[in-house]
Amino acid sequence: MGSARQNLWHDLRRRYRLGRRVAVCLGAVLVLTACGIADPNQSYPRTEGRTNDPNPSGERETVFGPGGLSIFGSDKSDKGGGGGGGSGIGINSFLWRASLDTLSFMPLNSADPFGGVIITDWYSTPENPEERFKMTIYILDRRLRADGIKVAVFKQTLGKAQQWLSADVAGDTAIQLENAILIRARQLRLDTLEQ
Repeated sequence: MGSARQNLWHDLRRRYRLGRRVAVCLGAVLVLTACGIADPNQSYPRTEGRTNDPNPSGERETVFGPGGLSIFGSDKSDKGGGGGGGSGIGINSFLWRASLDTLSFMPLNSADPFGGVIITDWYSTPENPEERFKMTIYILDRRLRADGIKVAVFKQTLGKAQQWLSADVAGDTAIQLENAILIRARQLRLDTLEQ
């Protein structure tokens, strides 16, 4: 009885192997047949003068610009305020430095020159320790422009249970800070031009 099982087992294995070989052969025949159906002389439609062509002149694109290798996308011929080119950061350096100068009295939590975000830590004045402020500055452009900076101001007051509670900030506080940063950035730019 043991040899009958072995014979049955060997017979099943042979059939399985034969089935695999037949499936592989059929797959190869189908692939080769599909290749033979294609017409090698068929012409595909071409669109001339596409409006969304990224390179309409037909020139090869390259990472080398007119001034050499451009790793960080810096363009030293940045018009409209400069300050962002050549240093490797993608924001206006005058706005960046002016923001840091304007907020130098507050402790910094995070400063990302590549993303153009400065986040301060909570700060209380010695005159009024029951309220504290936190600011986030976003530098949005490589040019020195009024809309190239955005300031968000947060305020908390100390409640009766000695917990910090969110409070409203005066509406013009963020605009006043933006203007102070812009004035300082213009001063820094003029100082650079005079040298």
